[in-house]
Amino acid sequence: MLNPYEEVSDHRVDADARKSGRRLRGAVAQHLGRAIVTGIFQPGDIMPGEVAHAEALAVSRGAYREAIQTLIAKGLVESKPKAGTRVQPRHRWNLLDPDVLDWAFAAIPDQRLVRSLFELREAIEPVAARLAAERRTKPELRTMREALATMTRLTIGTEAGQQADREFHVSILHASQNDALIALAPSISASIRLTTRLRQRELTMPRDSIPDHRSVYDAIADGDSAAATVAMTTLIRNALKDLQERVLVR
Repeated sequence: MLNPYEEVSDHRVDADARKSGRRLRGAVAQHLGRAIVTGIFQPGDIMPGEVAHAEALAVSRGAYREAIQTLIAKGLVESKPKAGTRVQPRHRWNLLDPDVLDWAFAAIPDQRLVRSLFELREAIEPVAARLAAERRTKPELRTMREALATMTRLTIGTEAGQQADREFHVSILHASQNDALIALAPSISASIRLTTRLRQRELTMPRDSIPDHRSVYDAIADGDSAAATVAMTTLIRNALKDLQERVLVR
């Protein structure tokens, strides 16, 4: 049976992170967060004691405590005097937190998480596209158009092209003029970044998604809310299908 203590203690925090207290705390939180979301520590597990775990990671107890506070804020653990630090049930995790998503995608994420992210996007982004078609401003259209042009020129196979892809989707959320949707922009952006990289990593010749993005832009630019809804739904479903075809998500 996997010994979570040994698994985590095998990985010391790298020397570069020690040059900054803030980076050190972040590195420790990353180590522990990854161990939780990738299943080394299971929900209900009591994590090793502060002294032992800090020593295993070769960090100070203060850095370890601050990392635990970060995990508490993200819903991954709870800590009580004398009871120790316990991993929370999965439904309490803030899975939309960009850091938590990063940790989950450090390895191949579980299929349920990937599917959930696409289902979230399909629930959110077509609505945003519909509202953007009705409410977008000229500067917002220009931002979408420039992002689309960058994606077309550089392709989504490049880092800059992927950044433009995220800017395209985020600009649509902003163009919705809906504050609740806009608040989801960091989470949507993170999910796009991670699933795109997963798709690029697994597919030898990824399907060109630029035409799907262009259809979304054209519908929003034309003020056609119904077409924008359909186009965004199609874009998201096609992206999921790319992964399904490689048996990454069922």
